[in-house]
Amino acid sequence: MGGAKKGDHIVIDSEAVGTPTREGEILEVVSGSVSVRYRVRWSDGHESTFTPSGGSARIQPRRSKQAPRAKKPASRAK
Repeated sequence: MGGAKKGDHIVIDSEAVGTPTREGEILEVVSGSVSVRYRVRWSDGHESTFTPSGGSARIQPRRSKQAPRAKKPASRAK
Protein backbone atom coordinates (compact mmCIF):
# COMPACT_ATOMS: atom_id res chain seq x y z
CA MET A 1 0.00 0.00 0.00
CA GLY A 2 3.04 2.24 0.24
CA GLY A 3 3.60 5.03 -2.18
CA ALA A 4 0.06 6.42 -2.31
CA LYS A 5 0.01 10.19 -2.71
CA LYS A 6 -2.47 13.01 -2.58
CA GLY A 7 -4.48 12.99 -5.79
CA ASP A 8 -4.18 9.24 -6.38
CA HIS A 9 -7.33 7.21 -6.96
CA ILE A 10 -8.32 4.50 -4.46
CA VAL A 11 -10.58 1.54 -5.22
CA ILE A 12 -11.94 -0.55 -2.35
CA ASP A 13 -13.07 -4.05 -3.27
CA SER A 14 -15.94 -5.32 -1.16
CA GLU A 15 -15.52 -8.53 0.79
CA ALA A 16 -19.30 -9.09 0.79
CA VAL A 17 -20.97 -10.60 -2.26
CA GLY A 18 -23.28 -8.16 -4.00
CA THR A 19 -21.77 -5.06 -2.41
CA PRO A 20 -20.30 -2.66 -4.97
CA THR A 21 -16.74 -1.37 -4.89
CA ARG A 22 -16.06 2.11 -3.55
CA GLU A 23 -13.92 4.60 -5.39
CA GLY A 24 -12.48 7.93 -4.41
CA GLU A 25 -9.65 10.44 -4.52
CA ILE A 26 -6.99 10.53 -1.81
CA LEU A 27 -6.99 14.00 -0.27
CA GLU A 28 -4.36 13.32 2.40
CA VAL A 29 -2.05 10.50 3.48
CA VAL A 30 -1.82 10.19 7.28
CA SER A 31 1.15 8.04 8.32
CA GLY A 32 0.97 6.55 11.78
CA SER A 33 3.42 4.44 13.75
CA VAL A 34 1.62 1.21 12.82
CA SER A 35 -0.50 1.90 9.75
CA VAL A 36 -1.35 4.40 7.07
CA ARG A 37 -4.71 6.11 6.81
CA TYR A 38 -6.14 8.07 3.92
CA ARG A 39 -8.54 10.99 3.93
CA VAL A 40 -10.68 10.21 0.90
CA ARG A 41 -13.36 12.03 -1.09
CA TRP A 42 -15.58 9.20 -2.31
CA SER A 43 -17.33 9.23 -5.68
CA ASP A 44 -20.65 10.03 -3.94
CA GLY A 45 -19.13 13.29 -2.59
CA HIS A 46 -18.70 12.20 1.04
CA GLU A 47 -15.32 12.41 2.78
CA SER A 48 -13.93 10.06 5.41
CA THR A 49 -10.71 8.75 6.89
CA PHE A 50 -10.05 5.20 5.73
CA THR A 51 -7.62 2.60 7.10
CA PRO A 52 -7.33 -0.21 4.55
CA SER A 53 -7.05 -3.82 5.66
CA GLY A 54 -4.71 -6.21 3.88
CA GLY A 55 -5.55 -6.49 0.21
CA SER A 56 -8.79 -4.50 0.35
CA ALA A 57 -7.59 -1.43 -1.54
CA ARG A 58 -5.96 -0.71 -4.87
CA ILE A 59 -4.16 2.57 -5.48
CA GLN A 60 -4.14 3.97 -9.00
CA PRO A 61 -1.65 6.77 -9.59
CA ARG A 62 -3.00 10.19 -10.43
CA ARG A 63 -3.14 10.76 -14.14
CA SER A 64 -0.98 13.65 -15.12
CA LYS A 65 -2.75 16.31 -17.09
CA GLN A 66 -1.17 16.66 -20.47
CA ALA A 67 -0.40 20.16 -21.62
CA PRO A 68 -2.53 21.20 -24.58
CA ARG A 69 -0.71 20.96 -27.85
CA ALA A 70 0.19 24.20 -29.54
CA LYS A 71 -1.70 24.77 -32.74
CA LYS A 72 0.35 25.04 -35.85
CA PRO A 73 -0.02 28.36 -37.61
CA ALA A 74 -2.24 28.11 -40.64
CA SER A 75 -0.26 28.08 -43.84
CA ARG A 76 -1.28 30.73 -46.31
CA ALA A 77 -1.17 30.13 -50.01
CA LYS A 78 0.45 32.94 -52.01
